[in-house]
Amino acid sequence: MAAAALPALPPQFKSIQHHLRTGQELDKREPVVAYYCRLYAMQTGMKLDSKTPECRKFLSKLMDQLETMKKQLGDNEAITQEIVGCAHVENYALKMFLYADNEDRAGRFHKNMIKSFYTASLLIDVLTVFGELTEENVQHRKYSRWKAAYIHNCLRNGETPQPGPIGMEGEDYDDDDREVGLSVLPGQVSQLSTSTAEPSDMPTSNYTGIHIPPGAHAPANTPAEIPHSTGEIRLTPEDFARAQKYCKYAGSALQYEDVSTAVQNLQKALKLLTTGRE
Repeated sequence: MAAAALPALPPQFKSIQHHLRTGQELDKREPVVAYYCRLYAMQTGMKLDSKTPECRKFLSKLMDQLETMKKQLGDNEAITQEIVGCAHVENYALKMFLYADNEDRAGRFHKNMIKSFYTASLLIDVLTVFGELTEENVQHRKYSRWKAAYIHNCLRNGETPQPGPIGMEGEDYDDDDREVGLSVLPGQVSQLSTSTAEPSDMPTSNYTGIHIPPGAHAPANTPAEIPHSTGEIRLTPEDFARAQKYCKYAGSALQYEDVSTAVQNLQKALKLLTTGRE
């Protein structure tokens, strides 16, 4: 899905340059995710500076891109329905996270794994266009950025990284580490194959139940047996909304042929509807 070129990025918008680059890389393979990357950049840019001429010009062109993409995507539910869009972006972010995490824990350290960690963190940023992040996603984002910076620095210094969350507690992470996206193995970011944003060996299941850190690699989420209803259950409008959310998440997971995650979310919806509890 080709998009018209944007003007030069104003210095005020430095913090969104990686989100825009990720959107460009995903234009053809994941146009829905690419659209929301640009929407995040647009919303964030408006907060940063919407008054100076160069920023107004850039935002105007970016808005034109968004409108064009929205027309091209037509009646795609991930665009027309916010809850479906949120599930789609979240599933893709966690899919990338799990690939990088598995590579890390297997001791396979390389630049594309670093990029996958970092891109996963950017896509979790993008999830804020749908509202406040869950605590789980906040943890995933922090861990992904720390891992990307940590492994990059180890490889740059000729050191062997430690796999998993070992040592994170002693690390000081701050937003300056976001710059790893610019320096993933110095001078080689432009050479990172965009096709490896979704490697052929990337697992596509069991990534919604990961809790990091502390502890070892969490196993796939195994839902508890769903108890039978023991009486009349009074469900609130919020309960129905949450059940609908789980069903939408299941539908999005099936787009990736991720049966395990789909089943998990459907079981959560069923438990909520039959017991009134999650």
